[in-house]
Amino acid sequence: MEFIPRKMYYKIREVCEIAGVEAHVLRFWETEFPALAPPKSRKGQRTYRPGDIEMVLEIRRLLYEDGYTIAGARKRMGMCIPEAAQKKQTSNKKSQRLKRVQTELENILTLLERE
Repeated sequence: MEFIPRKMYYKIREVCEIAGVEAHVLRFWETEFPALAPPKSRKGQRTYRPGDIEMVLEIRRLLYEDGYTIAGARKRMGMCIPEAAQKKQTSNKKSQRLKRVQTELENILTLLERE
């Protein structure tokens, strides 16, 4: 499918019509493909540029026509897992570890106070 831009910005509804996918699919792809990050207007609406639409069409082709998985399509397009997501996972693991240590220390303190 060839896309010929007619204007500078497109709303999500228009991109859905061009790509033939639902809006929730586009929003999901934004979380999975870091390079697909359309800016938002003052009202908070996504404003897709022609380059964003070309990327959406490429993602759609890889997933729906070529049969790639999300991870495979991301790899094929030369993208990796967003760095922010990796940092969040690491932060969550550290937080859980600290909570376990805190609980253990509180248990030790309780035992020492009994004596």
